[in-house]
Amino acid sequence: MSPTTEQLLTSALRLPESERLELAEALLAASEPPVPDPTGEAWVAELHRRSAQVGAGEAALTPWPEVKQRVRDRLEGRGGG
Repeated sequence: MSPTTEQLLTSALRLPESERLELAEALLAASEPPVPDPTGEAWVAELHRRSAQVGAGEAALTPWPEVKQRVRDRLEGRGGG
């Protein structure tokens, strides 16, 4: 690790837990590959398929607050999955 990176890490570890999690989320989001533009027939077909599943009650949906908490738990090392 470079000295600059070590200095950033040391500073980040001094942050309150909630701010460390926000920082971790932001760093992970910044390192994700860009999502391709949702264009083309394959995307439209997939959107229709998923929409039909939701409309028919066949899709297992998870509320956003629950998903976000699962991610936070995993980042904190408490999650099982």
